[in-house]
This record gives sequence, structure tokens and C-alpha cells, in this order.
Amino acid sequence: MKKHSKTNWTRIDKLSDETIDYSDSPEVTEEFFKIMTRREPEKVLVNLRLNREIVDFFKQHSDKYQTKINEVLLSLVRSYKKLHKQD
Repeated sequence: MKKHSKTNWTRIDKLSDETIDYSDSPEVTEEFFKIMTRREPEKVLVNLRLNREIVDFFKQHSDKYQTKINEVLLSLVRSYKKLHKQD
């Protein structure tokens, strides 16, 4: 069952671009556009067994410990790729 919208769409449809106040909108720069169109990389669900010491360490430093483990591994992969780049 759809919820009833409280928006007055008839009134909205009658608005012209000139009557809309954009003064509080951020300036659309190239950097802003890059940020707004950035996509999160695809993540794959895996079942992984880690040493208790690793899990405890990351849990101590962050509530989002799984995300942190991912960040550390991603950093390692990128560093490895830089070091072993084929020319």
C-alpha cells in the first residue's frame, strides 16, 4: 500500500525555474561533481576466518571493525600494486 504524499504537486508543477531559490545550494564545481557522482566499489560477501588477535585489535579501535579491516587490506593491495607495477 502506497503512502499518501503530503506534497502539493500541483503547486510544484506550476513553479518556474526563476521562482526557485537556489541561494543555499552549494556551488557545483568539478570537484563537487566528482564527489556527488562517485560510486562505492562493489563489495563481495565472504565468510572469512581470522585470528582472534586480529579481530580483537580492530574491534578495540573501531565499532566498524569490518570496514576497517577492508580498508587496511585495500591499502595493502594498492601499495603492492604500486611496488610491483610492470613497465
